[in-house]
Amino acid sequence: MDKRVALLGIIIENPESAEPLNQLLHEYKDYIVGRMGIPYRERGINIISIVIDAPVNQINSLTGKIGMLSGVNAKTIYSKLAEENNG
Repeated sequence: MDKRVALLGIIIENPESAEPLNQLLHEYKDYIVGRMGIPYRERGINIISIVIDAPVNQINSLTGKIGMLSGVNAKTIYSKLAEENNG
């Protein structure tokens, strides 16, 4: 499976979903390169950017699980460069 670097953009509109989101991110911690969170208090939302280096199926799985959380939106941007994993 090819590995890719990707950027996950996450917007949290429901504060109660923050803890389940953090649990998901902990499950994928071995793939996460970096994380930046910004509380946008004026709008009552939180914005998180995650840089991840993982097999595409793992990135898709994480993005799908995040998107199923109540009041959470997630989108992923993939690098065009892939690292082949032959073993």
